[in-house]
Formats: sequence, C-alpha cells, structure tokens
Amino acid sequence: MDIVIDTSAIIAVIVGEPERNRIIEVTTGNTLIGPGSIPWEIGNAFSAMFKQNRLKLEDAQNGLSIFKSIPLRYIESDFFQAVKISKKANIYAYDAYFLYCAIRHKAPLLTLDQKLKKVAQDFNVKTMGV
Repeated sequence: MDIVIDTSAIIAVIVGEPERNRIIEVTTGNTLIGPGSIPWEIGNAFSAMFKQNRLKLEDAQNGLSIFKSIPLRYIESDFFQAVKISKKANIYAYDAYFLYCAIRHKAPLLTLDQKLKKVAQDFNVKTMGV
C-alpha cells in the first residue's frame, strides 16, 4: 500500500521522537511516497531546530544519513492543484503538496501535524494515526 508520509513524521523518525517506533511499525512493508519538496523541508526543519538550540550540526549530519536511508518515492506535484487546495483550505502550499499527493494516489496521509490532519479529513483523505 502507498502511504503519503509528511515531513513531521519523517523528522520524528530521524530525531527519535516518541512516535518513532510506531511510525516505523505502521510503515514497514508499505511504499512511502511524497512530494519532491521533502528534502528541502527536512533542511528547513533542521535549520529551525538549530535556531531553537535543539540540534547540533553533527546530529543534523547523522540525521541526513538516516533520511537518505528512508526509501521514499517522490511524486511530482501538480502546482495548480496544490495552490488551489492551499487557497481553499487556507494552508501553506507545502502542506497542500502532501494533501494533493494523497488525493491523487488515493493513499492515506501519515502526519503528526494536527492541523493538516484536520484539513485532510475535510478533503476526505484518510489519515493514519500513531
């Protein structure tokens, strides 16, 4: 089964947040897909953690190695559709890329972002909890 995994869930795995083991458990044996923006979002998340003194450069380097080991299939976004979703749902385009990916592939969305989870449900996208 395809599962759209968003950046919040990937970061939880990389930095060892409490949801890590459950995310690995529910995704094992499935195909993880997501928009091509994921690597840039990972970098942005790391930079935010640097600003909050939650992450050291060495930890980020290790995290990038972990990230590269995660088997992800990148899906090209339809920017017009994503922007349309962004406008309708009043969300950032980056979140709309994940939502559009889930809609297009009729795949559940795995996210730790409660706002995105609510918007996904408003669009009749199945979400996965951990």
